[in-house]
Amino acid sequence: MSSKESNNSSNTPSHNVYFLKEKEGQEKPIWLKVGVAWEHSDQEGMNLVLNNLGQDVNLTIRKNKPMPKPQ
Repeated sequence: MSSKESNNSSNTPSHNVYFLKEKEGQEKPIWLKVGVAWEHSDQEGMNLVLNNLGQDVNLTIRKNKPMPKPQ
C-alpha cells in the first residue's frame, strides 16, 4: 500500500458503517453498526473494516478515475 492510500495517522475511525434493517410495523429502519472506516489522507478513498459474524473483513474503496485513452 502506498503512503497515499494509507489511512490517516489517527487510530480513531473517521466514519461508522451501518446496515439499515427494515422492521415490520416501524416507520423508520433500525441502524445496526457493522463496521468502521478511515478516510485516506489523499481524500480519494477509504479503508473499511466490516464485522460479519465475528470475522473482520477489510476493504479499500477508491474514487473512480477516467481510463486513459489508447494512443
